[in-house]
Amino acid sequence: MNNYDIIIIGAGSVGVPLSYYLAEAGADVAVLEKNCSVGRGQNRAAIGGIRATHSNPAKIKISQKTIDIVSRIDVEYGFDVDWYRGGYLFAVYTEKHENDLRDLLELQKHYKLNIDWIPPSRVEKLVPGINSSGLRGGTYSPEDGSASPLKVADAFYKLALDAGVDFHFKEEVHKFETNSNKIKTVFTDKNKYSGDLIINAAGGNARDIGELLDTDIPVFPDSHEGGITEPVQRFFDPMVIDLREGNISANYYFYQNVEGQIVFCMTPKPKIPGKDTNCTSKFLPEVIRRMVNLYPRLRNIRVRRTWRGLYPMTPDGFPIIGYDPKIENMFLTVGMCGHGFMLGPGLGEILSEVLIDGDHKHDDILQELSPERDFSGMEKLE
Repeated sequence: MNNYDIIIIGAGSVGVPLSYYLAEAGADVAVLEKNCSVGRGQNRAAIGGIRATHSNPAKIKISQKTIDIVSRIDVEYGFDVDWYRGGYLFAVYTEKHENDLRDLLELQKHYKLNIDWIPPSRVEKLVPGINSSGLRGGTYSPEDGSASPLKVADAFYKLALDAGVDFHFKEEVHKFETNSNKIKTVFTDKNKYSGDLIINAAGGNARDIGELLDTDIPVFPDSHEGGITEPVQRFFDPMVIDLREGNISANYYFYQNVEGQIVFCMTPKPKIPGKDTNCTSKFLPEVIRRMVNLYPRLRNIRVRRTWRGLYPMTPDGFPIIGYDPKIENMFLTVGMCGHGFMLGPGLGEILSEVLIDGDHKHDDILQELSPERDFSGMEKLE
């Protein structure tokens, strides 16, 4: 039997930074991961954007903390994670999207986000050569940015190791032993573990972990595709989001990373439920057509590769953070809805204060994202 204070299931965007902050706060922590290294699930499929400009106060606060952490990680710890403060730009071409985004500004500014509505002329300066036909303006948040998901995961992995975290790779959890609604033993295909607290940070497999305990965790993955181009000299800064719908797509977005490559992603319409991560033949023709129409300067840049990853979705589009209602020592950090990378570091620091220090200053976040909420709302900026 391997005994720990805290056992985290999943070494991804949430589990790895969380393990570091818990260990730094004094806990004896183990991370169980079925893959061969950190960040091999949804993390490696993330495109790297980090924004605090959400429609939900809890996600705003968590992402604000993430931006603060990631933007300082090079100076504080010596890890270059390709952080670039290029901002986020929602380019608007319809009256409905203008009204929706303008309505959100009051909430976003209430939480001290640096965001505002900008006119078409400012949009054209930020993204020189953008299609100006029908352009109404947009919302711009200059303090948002991007980083490398793989480099961030690696940085927190090294920090976690230094803090004393034990990582157990190539071990898949397949059974729990419980007593009086409390987990006594965690069984993998290789070993068994005990811990005072078990944390489900299993991403797209979160519901599978719950089923081992006969609990129903409402996390249902669907798949999204992304791609990356050859590097070219920088010619625009912000992440550009187009909320309009296409033939087989909802919104799409792209940015230029620190190496000069254009990284892009598209939300399929209708959604594609399930865990299939094989690339489709429909993604590239649809997203390229839309991107080139919006920004003709992209037309001669060559695509290097595409990939497909999972969005572990919840019914309302918000994460599930809190104790499992049926298992008293199971804590859920699941259902990140495609935002695990931008939430993970901030959430890790917050939860270390909640779980180790017993701090109540984050009770509002826990209440908003509680597993026992009614899931009746809906994320407006998914």
